[in-house]
Amino acid sequence: MTTPSMTTPSHPAAPGGTCTLVGAGPGDPELLTLKAVRAIRQATVLLVDDLVGDGIVALAAPGARIVHVGKRGGCKSTPQAFIETLMVTAVNEGERVVRLKGGDPFIFGRGGEEVEHLRAAGIAVDVVNGITAGLAAVSGLGVPLTHRAHAHGVVFVTGHARHGEPGTDWAAVAGMAVRARLTLVIYMGVSGAAQIQAGLLDGGLPDGTPAAVVQNASLPAQRHAVATLGTLHDTIVREGLASPSVIVVGDVLQGVATAAKGGTAQQSRAA
Repeated sequence: MTTPSMTTPSHPAAPGGTCTLVGAGPGDPELLTLKAVRAIRQATVLLVDDLVGDGIVALAAPGARIVHVGKRGGCKSTPQAFIETLMVTAVNEGERVVRLKGGDPFIFGRGGEEVEHLRAAGIAVDVVNGITAGLAAVSGLGVPLTHRAHAHGVVFVTGHARHGEPGTDWAAVAGMAVRARLTLVIYMGVSGAAQIQAGLLDGGLPDGTPAAVVQNASLPAQRHAVATLGTLHDTIVREGLASPSVIVVGDVLQGVATAAKGGTAQQSRAA
């Protein structure tokens, strides 16, 4: 497999060169939108994130060039600047480029950074939304993100800060969640669960607030564990839950918490 050069041309894009950011959703190919499938099939170059499964990549045309540009916490990652340069180079060579991302490009997918870079290079960008993992995670548990009796809104928040920058103010998040009755959906938070739990408790969120951790949302290997905020970190450690996982905290989980027995991790989707 070959890749474009690292030199960004200054000349206008060749005829036919296009770029589309496509959300591949949480992993289940059946959750792709029709528009996403069409874009994948029409692409001549696909830059594929690490969490995009083989079943989705298989939708590409036989002659399409597949470039894997993995980005996962704790693993060796393709530098963002390299990815952005590949996109510009391929478009300027007349390719139909699809940047294929897990979940949704604009929800913790660095889609905003890529759009800014492409527009600065004079390249128009289309975006195809995908189902984000936080939504798929709670749907797999059979609960909503919002509920008139339990949650008046939802907050998507990252548990992972850019290196050298301050992380999320969890006490402030907790205070907002208590005052506004919000569901918290925390991405990339498993490795920092102890700090997240402590911050939310310090901010006034009760330790008995229902919580859940969902790993591999929407896939046959999906499993989950139910806990309370006060037992969240211990549950993650005991059950061996790891990335990619989503943490959900809020009263919308009351029904699942009542049905759970001891917080034991369960398969939550049939293979």
